[in-house]
Amino acid sequence: MDSNRCVIPVVKSPKDYQAYRISPNDTNRLAIVFDPVIANMSLTFCVEIFDPGGKTPPNRHQMAVEMFFVLKGEGIATCDGKTVPIQAGDSILVPPTGIHEIANIGTGRLYALCIMVPNEDFAELIRSGTPVELDEEDLSVLRRAPLPVLC
Repeated sequence: MDSNRCVIPVVKSPKDYQAYRISPNDTNRLAIVFDPVIANMSLTFCVEIFDPGGKTPPNRHQMAVEMFFVLKGEGIATCDGKTVPIQAGDSILVPPTGIHEIANIGTGRLYALCIMVPNEDFAELIRSGTPVELDEEDLSVLRRAPLPVLC
């Protein structure tokens, strides 16, 4: 280990996240956590928030692998015609060229971490959309909550 070199990690909290709707009529929002500019590498890490009934349009990536980790809510994930139910704690890995979409089928919002490697212009697409605010419900899901006290 080189003791002359110190790498300082980048630390962000939910108040730092910038959220966007890619298109005005979209029923999902994406809050960017890290992108190629912030991370200095080709990846995009965001939180995707789906309103009840919300979904992504079917899409695919030429080279990128996309991973989703469901934080809260329930939905369905479809890739190349195969559909599976998803809920908090589930992970989905979408290979390059897989035509996929995520839909919220629950009564509340669906929250999923989304990581795309390489970026494949995903962060640029998100930032080209309309900026939106994260509301208190969003922030409560994304904030660090204290652990309960056990007696």
